[in-house]
Amino acid sequence: MTVKPLPGKRGKKSKRVRLEDIAEACGVSLSTASRALAGEKGVRPEVRQQVLEAAKLANYVIPTAVAGQKVILAASSAAMIDYVRNQFTLYVLEGLKERGQALGLEIVTRPIADRAEELNILKEAREDPQVAGLLFLTIDDEGMLAATRGFDKPVVLLNGDDPFMRLSSVTPCNRSSARLAADHLIELGHERILFLMRPGRRTIERRYEGWQDALRHRGLPVDAGLVVPVEDWLPELAAQAIATRIEARGLDFTAVLAAGDSLAVGAMMGVQQQGYSVPGDVSVVGMDDLPQAAFLNPPLTTMHIPMREIGSVALDLLRDSLSGLPMPPRRVELACHLVERASTGPCRPISIV
Repeated sequence: MTVKPLPGKRGKKSKRVRLEDIAEACGVSLSTASRALAGEKGVRPEVRQQVLEAAKLANYVIPTAVAGQKVILAASSAAMIDYVRNQFTLYVLEGLKERGQALGLEIVTRPIADRAEELNILKEAREDPQVAGLLFLTIDDEGMLAATRGFDKPVVLLNGDDPFMRLSSVTPCNRSSARLAADHLIELGHERILFLMRPGRRTIERRYEGWQDALRHRGLPVDAGLVVPVEDWLPELAAQAIATRIEARGLDFTAVLAAGDSLAVGAMMGVQQQGYSVPGDVSVVGMDDLPQAAFLNPPLTTMHIPMREIGSVALDLLRDSLSGLPMPPRRVELACHLVERASTGPCRPISIV
């Protein structure tokens, strides 16, 4: 069955698709089409799916059953800390709230620090008929993820993923993003590229893998000695780690790829504290493209992460799960792009003792 958009004149709005058009295209009565779209009983599953697919293909606006309901956003401790320190979480929440307003959904935020708080949130969602589903922000703990699998309302992960693909999720494409960042440095002639990271989250491991991908693709060695871990995302810890390395080994690298903008800020501080310049001696690339990146000295080259879109796309995934159209869990990865500023430049020769 094919449903074609109704013809319209160039520059003018096309004729609006009516419910009668959907019913005719599917060969069902008007009342059957109406009940199928409304999710009412008495419609065979295959007919319901046919009507939903026809409506979607024809861009028919389906009166959503979620308008006026609530979505609970469970934000992890890591997300809340980031909200205070940086702005990644802030922009994710902005995108989520904007999309929620467009859909007529109320977003209710709940902090979640441990399993007990998670169980309370799940209980609240289960008992409140106004709650359409749940969003979990920056959650990696397998114990918490396990409790949400099989929950009787839709669950979508933001800025995290389910390794078993039982829950839908939305993240930036962390692996390809780091690959593009490292490729940029390699194209400038850099071969000794430090990877500065705060280990622990799967999203950051994907960025580490992207750094490795770029080196291997260009035939460069993946040297574990080029990985610099820090215990937190604080710039001062990154600055200390870079300065300590230079003091111990000399300047045995020409570039730093940091797993986040805050670490990139620290990398520039550490390089400059040791009497070297950015990008004259060391090029630095971050990941996030937070607003302050453009106002650093020098302005930071970084990968732009579509933070607002993470929130809006996650809400659309949740809404799709409520549409009645059967679909498996999906992992959506959003493309990122390089924002080139003044913190990167051509490689300078180095000598490693």
